[in-house]
Amino acid sequence: MVTKSEASPCVVVLGTGGTIAGQAASAGDNLGYVAGQIGVEALVQQLALPDGLTLKSEQVAQLDSKDMDFSVWQALAARCSHWLARDDVAGVVITHGTDTLEETAFFLQSVLAPTKPVVLTCAMRPATALAPDGPQNLRDAIAVAATPGPHGVMAVCAGTVHGAFDVQKVHTYRLDAFASGDAGPLGYVEEGAVRWLRTGPDNDREAARRLACVLRTDVADWPRVEILTSHAGAGGRLVEALLQERRSGVAQAVQGLVLAATGNGSLHQGLESAALTAQEEGVAVVRATRCCEGRILATPQAVLRDAGALTPVKARIALMLALLLAMPGA
Repeated sequence: MVTKSEASPCVVVLGTGGTIAGQAASAGDNLGYVAGQIGVEALVQQLALPDGLTLKSEQVAQLDSKDMDFSVWQALAARCSHWLARDDVAGVVITHGTDTLEETAFFLQSVLAPTKPVVLTCAMRPATALAPDGPQNLRDAIAVAATPGPHGVMAVCAGTVHGAFDVQKVHTYRLDAFASGDAGPLGYVEEGAVRWLRTGPDNDREAARRLACVLRTDVADWPRVEILTSHAGAGGRLVEALLQERRSGVAQAVQGLVLAATGNGSLHQGLESAALTAQEEGVAVVRATRCCEGRILATPQAVLRDAGALTPVKARIALMLALLLAMPGA
């Protein structure tokens, strides 16, 4: 679908479903809805567009983002790469569910490191709500994508612009459900204009290599990385079960572990002991903090490496991509 003049600067909107495309049986129901019911073309058509802006829309997937998978990530990376390479495209917007938005944002930043804006947006209320938040979020995201100068993958929700490295969903229900931790947001969208507080990430020279590897490798062959949490009473039985699978030679055995650690990367002794065994047996192990803010500060005596400021879910993606690049023929 295309709106406005083909000759004007273009923003491409890629749809993946989510609450922003959700429908409920009644306008008063903000919980009992089904996500991913309305096509992206219909979402775009309801917007009042600024003069001189062309919008193109394309449906990449239609799902509840709790069910996000590698095949959709692969397709998004391919379509973003395609559109960003065009001179007439100013930026890309992706409509997405809130549950895994931060993971998709980090994945795309890792494989694209785009010099143009790629902006994920979402909603906490379905499109059928009495006061849906999706249309304003989508309009704000388009404003960010059409603004000259910004680059990188971002997320826009409730008028706030978050960077892919920092964005986290921090609330289960309220409209401003996302935050950027102690890094703070990149900026704010105010009546269609963007007020920037800081710049996006520096260029990542490895991104092109990651993208090529992601696009040519069947998603069934992407490395399996699991997340385990350290907590009171945690032990090593889950690690041992994963190692038993690996020792027995099952297909898609675990290749990496991310340990959601307490505080500054500390682990229950039972989990740590099992993790050290896993590392000795060739499993890549990384610690990431459970804390919502801050980063792991490295200590000289640490035997298990840490993920710095990355959350466990983002550390999992980073480790998966690192293992993918290390595969023969990558």
